[in-house]
Amino acid sequence: MYRLENLRKVFDGDLVAVDDVSMKVDHGEQVAVIGPSGAGKTTLFRLLNLTLYPDGGSLWLGDLDVGRLHGRGLRAARRRIGTIYQQHNLVPRLSVVHNVLAGRLGAWSGWRAVWSLFHPQELEAAHGALTQVGIPEKLYARTDELSGGQQQRVAIARVLVQEPEIILADEPVASVDPNLANAIVTLLVEISRTSGKTLLMNLHSVELALAYFPRVIGFRGGKIEFDRPPADVTEEMLGRLYAGISRSEAEEAGIPTPHESPLICYGPLFPRK
Repeated sequence: MYRLENLRKVFDGDLVAVDDVSMKVDHGEQVAVIGPSGAGKTTLFRLLNLTLYPDGGSLWLGDLDVGRLHGRGLRAARRRIGTIYQQHNLVPRLSVVHNVLAGRLGAWSGWRAVWSLFHPQELEAAHGALTQVGIPEKLYARTDELSGGQQQRVAIARVLVQEPEIILADEPVASVDPNLANAIVTLLVEISRTSGKTLLMNLHSVELALAYFPRVIGFRGGKIEFDRPPADVTEEMLGRLYAGISRSEAEEAGIPTPHESPLICYGPLFPRK
């Protein structure tokens, strides 16, 4: 689904966010990307969902060279990719059905999109997506009356009705409690497995990445530090990946630090599922 060859992105002329990255992601793979804050993970995902153009190297989506895409071709390519964000990006005062059906806007004409505000179109698709995420009864609920976890499920349902080939999840569980985080990650991985959709997830939690994903990429300083199955990710790899981060960042990522040091160091890893 993706082929990256020496991909590079630079901001303000000298801030290198993605630096000479090469990798492949096959159809139907589930991949977790981990690394410290400021590593360039979100910029990488913005390149992958085609909202940013690379400043160097090549990015291929299937057999399409993204650097050659413009206008209608670029819009068609973007419809193949569904993105889930840390912020739900929902319209609070609209009902759930309207927020879910926003995932169809790229496929609808302008008049149909306007008409759907008064008479929701493709109700069966919206209900089916909400059934997949476990909240079909919320179809006509007002979105701002839902819990944070339910709103994230609405955001996932919005991506499902888009019918993308690829799901990119950029820190989708950063603002939820651990139990809900596990549930949402499990849901997305299961959707990928049952539908054959490619899933890439940017995660702050090392524990979730190692527990649920068959492939884990460590990203730091705009570069890939390692690309391994979870069983091959060692303490030394994680120590180098998160070297120098603060105690609070280490705790948020689920990496233990000694009480006597404010910086990350090697230590026993948590149990893996």
